[in-house]
Amino acid sequence: MPATRILPTEEAVDLVELTRTLAAKELAPRVAEAEADAAFPREVFRTLGRSGLLGLPFAEKDGGAGQPYEVYLQVLEEIAAVWSSVAVGISVHALSCLPLARFGTDEQRGAWLPEMLAGELLGAYCLSEPHAGSDPSALRTRAVRDGDDYVINGTKAWTTHGGYADFYTVMARTSDDGGHGISCFFVPACTPGLTADPPERKMGLTGSATATMRFEDVRVPAERRIGAEGQGLKIALASLDCGRLGIAAVATGLAQGALDHAVRYARERETFGKPIIEHQGLAFVLADMSAALESARATALSAARLKDRDLPFTREASIAKLVATDNAMKVTTDAVQVLGGYGYTRDFPVERYMREAKVMQIFEGTNQIQRLVISRALDRNDGGALTVVGKE
Repeated sequence: MPATRILPTEEAVDLVELTRTLAAKELAPRVAEAEADAAFPREVFRTLGRSGLLGLPFAEKDGGAGQPYEVYLQVLEEIAAVWSSVAVGISVHALSCLPLARFGTDEQRGAWLPEMLAGELLGAYCLSEPHAGSDPSALRTRAVRDGDDYVINGTKAWTTHGGYADFYTVMARTSDDGGHGISCFFVPACTPGLTADPPERKMGLTGSATATMRFEDVRVPAERRIGAEGQGLKIALASLDCGRLGIAAVATGLAQGALDHAVRYARERETFGKPIIEHQGLAFVLADMSAALESARATALSAARLKDRDLPFTREASIAKLVATDNAMKVTTDAVQVLGGYGYTRDFPVERYMREAKVMQIFEGTNQIQRLVISRALDRNDGGALTVVGKE
């Protein structure tokens, strides 16, 4: 892991140390077999929840740890460096909890959040649809009011934890008023009419289940609507800003794991009488990998610190997601190159890191969408002129 982490409190230092211990003892011994078998590690999330790691960025009054995002992201990094499927799962679980934490009533938060943040309930986030991935305002899943209930019909694609989650945070159309006609619902997995297709057969992150969810006359009490009717797209986009920071951290941790393996191999492997890390051509590859990694980390933490001060961070979240995931793809590809033929075999984990990095350029909004978000922000804000904010 990086030589130095700058953390704001001793409590945060203890959290990172706890995470490293859990990752070494609970995750590392299981990752290779679970990924090879495409086995979903449900019990791991309970372990992490009981250790307090699933509720880090949420308020203590709701059962969370009240930690700033800059701490939460660094904990995610530590987990991703060992097991990216689990780190992605933590980020998605947080994404599914955020609408309730931010837009739910006191009664809703009190009834559901403690178990969610403790890991007893695992969440999933249903926004994308087969025809509406990058354009959530075009979603067609519909929720029709029927007395004290809503009846939901439709299909949600690419649902992480689909078929394994205990609850689903669902965006559904309640009117035909475009982006203003979407509402948010908290739907327990046991609700009749809610089913999951078989998991997708994926190139990477095989330990993370991804499935299409089908809603057929799913009846949800109106008290399970989160926020006002028609507020769903606002809720979704606010949550995605945070989710993009989570994926930036996961990509950074993944890249760190790849660099660590590459450096260890380069120190041990000898050619022409010396370790290959001493050959300048390869040493410069490792140096570029390190530079890409550190720039990704700095970009993600800079965006997190804006969020922690309640400053706008949408553009910065997109920049962090773009930079971190593009850099993770580069670093993992180079890690395979450093190991040569061995890097292309499953005897070493770097080929898995490379496969896992690819999807990070795609989910939580493709990197083309991130460029669209960034460019539109530049157009609105006079080319991105810096706003000066003093120290609190």
